[in-house]
Amino acid sequence: MAKYFDVHPDNPQPRTIGAVADSIRSGALVAYPTDSCYALGCRVGSRDGISRIRSIRNLDDRHHFTLVCESFAQLGQYVHIDNNVFRAIKAATPGSYTFILPATKEVPRQLLHPKKKTVGVRIPDHVVAQSLLAELGEPLLSSTLLLPDETDPLTQGWEIKERLDHVVDAVLDSGDCGTEPTTVIDFSGDGVEIVRRGAGDTTPFE
Repeated sequence: MAKYFDVHPDNPQPRTIGAVADSIRSGALVAYPTDSCYALGCRVGSRDGISRIRSIRNLDDRHHFTLVCESFAQLGQYVHIDNNVFRAIKAATPGSYTFILPATKEVPRQLLHPKKKTVGVRIPDHVVAQSLLAELGEPLLSSTLLLPDETDPLTQGWEIKERLDHVVDAVLDSGDCGTEPTTVIDFSGDGVEIVRRGAGDTTPFE
């Protein structure tokens, strides 16, 4: 049965955030709010967490997992960014974007796209997500909480608790958050590819 944590959306209680971070360090898989709907998250090196996310979402090995980072400096530890890409991403973060980039050696092999050796990264513009990342001190391995055969992601903490009670370890609920997944921009090829149009404005990348 998943633990349920109710936090204030603007001033999340430090004790609650600390308890969720501790559970993640201990191997928990959590559902947490972002600026573009809820996400599933675990430690970057958690093989069990990766396996459980794949199972919940019915994902194959071509799925790009996302490393959700607190800051641009942290993001830069996990992906290679050239100067032109640096400026474009810097201008768009924090925000509702996921960027696909070549991964550094810091990224576990099981997270990489099997052919491209790339990974998704993002910096959310959400108080609760940022508080959790700051307390954790490392990125969260994440994936949008979109269930198989459903077109819309789950957006209510109580519903997530009800439906995923036996497959996640904790639900962090701060009320309404975004209802649309991130915009996904792929910088790993020769040009810029808009993979998914979502909550982030694509104009700067067109």
